[in-house]
Amino acid sequence: MKVETKNNLLGNIPKEIPMEIIETILDSDKVRIERIISKGQSSPENFWYDQDDNEWVMVLQGQAKLMFENEEKPVLLLQGDYINIPAHLKHRVEWTTPNEVTIWLAVFY
Repeated sequence: MKVETKNNLLGNIPKEIPMEIIETILDSDKVRIERIISKGQSSPENFWYDQDDNEWVMVLQGQAKLMFENEEKPVLLLQGDYINIPAHLKHRVEWTTPNEVTIWLAVFY
């Protein structure tokens, strides 16, 4: 068995990020891991994620705000913060830092 090439979650960041970048790092029958790169992006107005899978998400770099349906205020995620989002809990990305890159690690299970 050959060892795979080493990678870095904080590396290989494009200079221009006109749209959020979603990269699948690992995908199996039971779990999917993604690296998400944002720079000022947010969910479209009136759009809500309603996912079939649970999602554990962590901000590795930058900041973001997640809004959950029927909540009054968004949840601010700073570097190192994580949150577990149960399946079908409607949520959206309200804001990501516009002047620096936000890097997320998302685990779907």
